Amino acid sequence: MAKREEFNKVRKEDELERRLVSVRRVVKVVKGGRTLNFSATMVVGDKKGRVGIGSGKASQTSVAVEKAFQSAKKNMQYVNIVGSTIPHEVEGKFATSTILLLPAKEGTGVIAGGAVRAVIDLAGIKDIVTKSYGGRNKINTVKATLNGLTSLRTREQVAALRGLKPEEV
Repeated sequence: MAKREEFNKVRKEDELERRLVSVRRVVKVVKGGRTLNFSATMVVGDKKGRVGIGSGKASQTSVAVEKAFQSAKKNMQYVNIVGSTIPHEVEGKFATSTILLLPAKEGTGVIAGGAVRAVIDLAGIKDIVTKSYGGRNKINTVKATLNGLTSLRTREQVAALRGLKPEEV
């Protein structure tokens, strides 16, 4: 029985795709000289509506990337998707970065920049148009995108909150 649980756990991790958004070299000046560390930011998703971002810091790049992966797995969130796009337009904000996410017709594809594209692809959205305003920092744009995606509500969810039928919304 234990082997089956291990197999399912491994399979669950294999379903997750990961994309490295940024790796930064960070230098701290101390009395004895400079200490070199690395900071990594990663996006993880299953392309079925679950996506998460995480960051990790370590003195080696590979360790920082692994820490970022574990952090992203812990911080996975569900994103509402209708068909192959999002239910409505939404604006996500984080720090100075603002991302406008617009639903698109089927066949449009993902029209997004690098860091935003990583989040949208791993969430499983196939048709969307995005526009980035303000700060262009990769980490902030990724967080702004995730904020926007998690604030999406479907027609059924809005109707339930208002105590109405979905057709009345």
